[in-house]
Amino acid sequence: MSIQKELEDLIKNDVLIEIEDYIDELFEIIAAKKEDESTKEELKEMQEMKKDFEDMLVDLENGEIDDEECKEIIEEINDMRKDDEEDEEEDED
Repeated sequence: MSIQKELEDLIKNDVLIEIEDYIDELFEIIAAKKEDESTKEELKEMQEMKKDFEDMLVDLENGEIDDEECKEIIEEINDMRKDDEEDEEEDED
């Protein structure tokens, strides 16, 4: 599998799904009228992040991201997800 395909699969099958799930959670908080200003700001940031990843998919499909950049993006995604997992574990303690 090419590195571009690996990145595309990671974005489509993991990242975007996780972002959409989180956006849904934020909408539920807002719908329940339990939000504060930080919730609305977080929602805005997540919607922007989703758009960025969707744009990245278009760039991948157009061959505009080279192997080296793909590797860097995959590493950044994995680091970001690892940090999120660590944050969740801390919240559980």
